Amino acid sequence: MNYSNRNLILMIKNNINVGIDIGTHTTKVVVTGINKETNSLSLLATGISETSGMRLGYITNIDQVADGVRKAIKQAESTLGFKIKKACVSIGGISLGSSISTGSVIISRADQEITQLDVTKVLAISEENLEITNKKIIHIIPIEYKLDNKIIHGRPEGMHGIKLEVKTLFITCLKQNVEDLVTALGLANIEATDVIATPVALSAILLNSKQKTAGCALVDIGAETVSLSIFENNLLVSLQVYSIGSMDITKDIALGFKIALEEAESVKLGSVLGGDYPKKKVDEIIEARLGDIFELVENHLKRIKRNGLLPAGIIITGGGAHISKIEEIAKKQLNLPAKVGPVDNTINNKFKIKDYTWYCAYGLALSYSQFSGGNINETSIGDNIKQVKKFFKSVFSQLLP
Repeated sequence: MNYSNRNLILMIKNNINVGIDIGTHTTKVVVTGINKETNSLSLLATGISETSGMRLGYITNIDQVADGVRKAIKQAESTLGFKIKKACVSIGGISLGSSISTGSVIISRADQEITQLDVTKVLAISEENLEITNKKIIHIIPIEYKLDNKIIHGRPEGMHGIKLEVKTLFITCLKQNVEDLVTALGLANIEATDVIATPVALSAILLNSKQKTAGCALVDIGAETVSLSIFENNLLVSLQVYSIGSMDITKDIALGFKIALEEAESVKLGSVLGGDYPKKKVDEIIEARLGDIFELVENHLKRIKRNGLLPAGIIITGGGAHISKIEEIAKKQLNLPAKVGPVDNTINNKFKIKDYTWYCAYGLALSYSQFSGGNINETSIGDNIKQVKKFFKSVFSQLLP
């Protein structure tokens, strides 16, 4: 590390933000810091290790996951020169999902002015009306308010009326998985200050408010799962996770050519072609499995009546986004604009992110600064970070006895 970087780290040591993304195959750590003198965000360190003990987003072996976290943290600490004690962590996998519930209240004040108490109460009632078993609520997102049966475009506080209603999106995850995740970090001597759904962390870095307001879908193609997040009116309105991923393409290629998985992975990414691996057959195998993935996306869009109706299109990320022609296949099957990675390259230009699998960890580190009260110059990281704050609801307090 050069002298200037060391001085920067020492200067902002007490204002660091740490994001930990525990994926099926790798655990990634990103450390950023707020330079109060320039009011800007800087990348300080990263760490990466192999993940063991994960399957479809579930923790199957807490000790193995903790070991992977320790190794990735140690790598980042070697750059920083000091210990990391707290971090914001992502959670994903097939136990992650969304549910919509509604609630209504009669305005409490005599003059019928809506107060924060009314808003808090109507959200609590919508939560009470939610029917979930063995699930923890990760995020609470009010997606529509009505006052006396009329939709409110804006915040309800300060308005006058008789009856306030809300439609709320709840992002939930299997209770046991959330608790196991926090336990694994604890075994690695890391306090999980916040737990954020992976699609929310990704949206912080991949999407801007213009896209989310117009309407778009974020498709994260991981190794074993695909998550689909739909945004409209600058809010997350639907989330779905499927037990299919880019590893299924690798397996199809391995079976098709009778080769090892490691070689099949190279063929999938286009680094090995020719000879025994004719491009036409490889393309057919890849397109067939991607067709299955985008069919699931299309079916969900139909269910929520958004197929062909997302002006900002499809944004694709995750390890599967490295597959060539994926944009072309998505456009053809979904009849929507499709793009890999962020449309606005502000983040990439600043942090030089070349591997799509790092976006979640970066999104966590960027998002955490908002949740911890950091005052970041938004022009340095895009206008999307501000919106993530609306999504967040800490689950850490729920894990306490």
